[in-house]
Amino acid sequence: MLFDSFDLVSALATLAACLVSMALLLAVSQQLWQLRWTATRDKNCKLPMPKGSMGFPFIGETCHWLLQGSGFHASRRQKYGNVFKTHLLGRPVIRVTGAENVRKVLMGEHTLVTVDWPQSTSTLLGPNSLANSIGDIHRKKRKVFAKVFSHEALESYLPKIQQVIQESLRVWSSNPEPINVYRESQRLSFTMAVRVLLGFRVSEEEMTLLFSTFQDFVDNLFSLPIDLPFSGYRKGIRARDTLQKGIEKAIREKPLCTQGKDYSDALDVLMESAKENGTELTMQELKESTIELIFAAFATTASASTSLIMQLLRHPPVLERLREELRARGLLHNGCLCPEGELRLDTISSLKYLECVIKEVLRLFTPVSGAYRTAMQTFELDLSQTSDCQSVRTFPATTASIFFQERGEDKEGRFHYLPFGGGVRSCLGKQLATLFLRILAIELASTSRFELATRQFPRVITVPVVHPVDGLKVKFYGLDSNQNEIMAKSEELLGATV
Repeated sequence: MLFDSFDLVSALATLAACLVSMALLLAVSQQLWQLRWTATRDKNCKLPMPKGSMGFPFIGETCHWLLQGSGFHASRRQKYGNVFKTHLLGRPVIRVTGAENVRKVLMGEHTLVTVDWPQSTSTLLGPNSLANSIGDIHRKKRKVFAKVFSHEALESYLPKIQQVIQESLRVWSSNPEPINVYRESQRLSFTMAVRVLLGFRVSEEEMTLLFSTFQDFVDNLFSLPIDLPFSGYRKGIRARDTLQKGIEKAIREKPLCTQGKDYSDALDVLMESAKENGTELTMQELKESTIELIFAAFATTASASTSLIMQLLRHPPVLERLREELRARGLLHNGCLCPEGELRLDTISSLKYLECVIKEVLRLFTPVSGAYRTAMQTFELDLSQTSDCQSVRTFPATTASIFFQERGEDKEGRFHYLPFGGGVRSCLGKQLATLFLRILAIELASTSRFELATRQFPRVITVPVVHPVDGLKVKFYGLDSNQNEIMAKSEELLGATV
């Protein structure tokens, strides 16, 4: 009995010693990890390095970031200030907020900083992508891509975008169960990009497969760059390869599907612009450009669409006032979008209250969470040094006021309101995304009735992009003639009181 007790005590003592040793080893390794990055400080600069923590060896604070979402940045900003250091996705990074700091970084392209996506993102998007190009190559490619989103191009896309949105809303309304708005907004954005922006004519079965594959690609675009079986990085590579095969098939079949086509899509514009510059795009360049265009139209648009629907549910009077503006412009009559009130860019641009609503949604839930750069030289940010080769990530600085027709908070400064980024790498598709949101808001106000299917609104997270944690469960209803009459009467009453 005595020996049994001794054995138990010995075992517990051994276990305690092991735990203490492991804790000490972890503490020492963490200190050495911190010293490892402190040694990168530029000795010729008197400014200190930014405050912050590099987390645990190798993994840094990646786990904290994934678990905390938007709370990660908020908590560290509160603790360390507008500029702090951390270690995410396998590399050290300095996170930057504040309008002046953001301006300095984004306007310092080619002098202070250069583009620097995480390794997983850079690899999956491809070496020929606009995102990975720098210098003169980036400027030339951006000039070509800009034609895809010109005023003339947007005017030609408009009726097709409206048709895709109308079809999606009909499907949502016919579903007897609540829908996952974020998931369905992703599907809607993907369909718009493939059918309208790229002009691909693929079957519903092929569209479903491409959408599922593209989601796998996007879900693993920001992952630890560990190329092992079952890793997110490997899943992203497989999804990219599958996507490129499907896209190559669609590109090769494209010349055979021109019957009834009445506009030039993005790929037409890209290939024509390349010819004007005396070059021919290779199939690999076309595939990478196509994936990048889909991604540009997919992530931010789906996020912003979900935020728009959530905010309209939170603020019913805003939806009613939107309907009043549409009625006043002759676009809404008896609860229906008037066929004779054809939507055009100038018509949509004249809807000032709608413009304010979209701006406010984008201010509250900025779809572009930040920009990735690498310092080319040591420079100052908030009285701390950003050394050569350090990775820098900016976060948009937004104003705290609501947009009204008589106000212009977005004009206070170029870097006070950045829903789609800023500088030489601002989102080229921002005009398309804004147009899409305005058409969606018009259709929601004109042809839909919808309500929250849960007891309360879900928490919003920012990883990998801004979206509700449960996707936002909403029940959509189709509008019958009686409901149209009710809407029309409510609009008349509202018009009498505004």
